[in-house]
Amino acid sequence: MRTRPPVPIGNCLTGLIALCALSFHANAGPDNDTLVVALSKPLTTVDRLYSIQREGLILSRLTDDGLFFVDPESLEFVPLAASSYEWVSDTELEITLREGVVFHDGSPLTAEDVIYTFEWVINEESDTSRGPVIRSWLDSVEKLGPRKVRFNLKLPYPMALRDMAISIPLRKQGTYEDAEDDAEAQPLNGIGPYRVSAFRAGREIVLERFEGYYQTSPKANPAIRNMIFRVIPDQGTQQAELLSGGIDIMMDVPPDVADNVSHLPGVKRLEGNDIRIGYITLDAAGEANPDSPFVNRKVRQAINHAINREEITRYLVRGSAEVVHFACHPRQFGCSADGPRYPYNPQKARQLLAEAGYPDGFSFKLWAYREKIIAEAVVSNLNAIGLDVDLRFVKLNVFSKVRNSKDMQAFFASYGSGGTADASASTGVHFAANSARNYSGDEALAATVSSAEQTIDSDERKRLYRKALNRIAEQAYWVPMFSYSQNFLLTPGLEFSVPKDGVPRFWQASWRQ
Repeated sequence: MRTRPPVPIGNCLTGLIALCALSFHANAGPDNDTLVVALSKPLTTVDRLYSIQREGLILSRLTDDGLFFVDPESLEFVPLAASSYEWVSDTELEITLREGVVFHDGSPLTAEDVIYTFEWVINEESDTSRGPVIRSWLDSVEKLGPRKVRFNLKLPYPMALRDMAISIPLRKQGTYEDAEDDAEAQPLNGIGPYRVSAFRAGREIVLERFEGYYQTSPKANPAIRNMIFRVIPDQGTQQAELLSGGIDIMMDVPPDVADNVSHLPGVKRLEGNDIRIGYITLDAAGEANPDSPFVNRKVRQAINHAINREEITRYLVRGSAEVVHFACHPRQFGCSADGPRYPYNPQKARQLLAEAGYPDGFSFKLWAYREKIIAEAVVSNLNAIGLDVDLRFVKLNVFSKVRNSKDMQAFFASYGSGGTADASASTGVHFAANSARNYSGDEALAATVSSAEQTIDSDERKRLYRKALNRIAEQAYWVPMFSYSQNFLLTPGLEFSVPKDGVPRFWQASWRQ
């Protein structure tokens, strides 16, 4: 398999040197203890309750704390603003708050603040980004003491801690009372290790270390005093700014760019495996066409054997990417199965097609919206076993509309699970009964997935996910492809850990001594 040749370094240098003259932020680096991070996409708000963007999640891990957080090493959900918790029943969760936690305005965190936050989120009129999800499982929150609350759930929901860790930063009682119709525009008053000192929508966000941050936090005592997040949509401009000292770090760098730029003086490259996975969904239910060849399991198995995932992963995805064999990322809780795997075997694929009644192949459309070179490689593999594949490469909004209307026979896509290391965020999202992504038509599978999301028994959840993943593999509903590789380019003076879940934690960053 041939891969796209890297852009010659000399060509990169010409453009980068010219762009360096555009840099106007020469204040990055340890001299004034300011970390400058490039953002490719702008944020319209710094309030996580009103943002679903990944950039908003990255920022909120600095400015906000929830009751729980994602441990950087284990990726488990552990107490943060909470000091302890106890499931007193399948639908009752009692939480005790840490002492000494204060908001950026100096007010102490109380049980009333926690109750206010969650009541605001589940209030339909508040229009928070995760309100519908939280309302689906949370009935009420009640005060048990000055620093103790009880969450009353509508049903057993094992991902309650996840939602509290990722989606619900705590707010001071009354925060949104005077917001009228623009709650998300309120000045941010969080409890995180950094406070927002300036926010220019679409341009930059300036943070300063909050010296009143509670010392019992796992995130206490971040090393860097100031941080600036600059919106720089053009990656070439980001490269120029990195070389000229205008920024300290670039995120989400394509492998070919990282290969070229990392060889330049004054640039360090970090890479690691991401929790995001690529996959192909096959219309086993015949949603788009009841007479589709994909309703035949042998056809779906043939597709699995026809795709050379090892070479695609090694030569096109590259970096720290790895082949995945099941409908989840191996780092996710519950992602363990012993169902069939499908090694690359075009001869076996042609045999299965013949057994299914398609010795001369058939025609179909493969939809995709990202990594065109990978989609083209898949088409090439499928052509080799006699299939006539029409690649429909479209923009994401078009892709989503057609997918959600269940009008695709096959599609290549990726999913990052929102940085959640739990199979519910991958297997659950794609095979739930009401999911627009579910093209299996398998009611028993959907019931298994649902059961795994309605018990707080960890061993039972593992058993149910194993059963579901084995079923998906046996029926070849998916072609699991690969995990992605994260690439960061940064100044050599910066110490930074590549996140295991794909969500950077800049409170861990420090300057090399």
